[in-house]
Amino acid sequence: MKEKEQERLIKLKEIEKDLYQKGFEKICGIDEAGRGPLAGPVVIAGVIMPQNSMIEGVNDSKKVSEKKREKLYDIIIEEAISYSVAIIGQDVIDEINILNATKQGVTKVVEELDIKPDLIVVDALNHIDTKGIPYESIIKGDAKCYNIAAASILAKVTRDRIMREWDEIYPQYGFISHKGYGTAKHIAVIKEYGLCPIHRRSFTKNFV
Repeated sequence: MKEKEQERLIKLKEIEKDLYQKGFEKICGIDEAGRGPLAGPVVIAGVIMPQNSMIEGVNDSKKVSEKKREKLYDIIIEEAISYSVAIIGQDVIDEINILNATKQGVTKVVEELDIKPDLIVVDALNHIDTKGIPYESIIKGDAKCYNIAAASILAKVTRDRIMREWDEIYPQYGFISHKGYGTAKHIAVIKEYGLCPIHRRSFTKNFV
């Protein structure tokens, strides 16, 4: 590993280092992918990485290429002490809104971890049910905290894979390229074809 990358990872682990020194041992990072798109689910992932984990390339998923994320996904789940992923579909998002759907996903992730963490660090969410486990909400946590960054990659890769599958069923919408986000091309296609079953009705009222 290059020295510059090692320095970046050490900086990314500063928050965890401080928490380990306070006596927390198993820290679970939680992040989501897909709060903003017009179609598809929101995916929430949680991961407990070993204290000495230093996976080259781990970063906020938005800063990592799709190809690199796929490789990192395999390395992260192989090295993780425990991880879980929750998928909350567009029907639930329309029913209870995206914020509550995301919070529901966080609770599900915590429940499905096979090893219970003694602290959860989450990207910018408050008033969440973590089943009695203490949590800290960190603004822009996916860019500041190693475990949250690792979780962001698991969430993003899982969601991208789902959207690629939907692209095969509804190829006219171009999900493979925009993953359901509200690009000009996507909005134009919605206006031409109308909505498909995976569109979020609460997000697309202005286009149909």
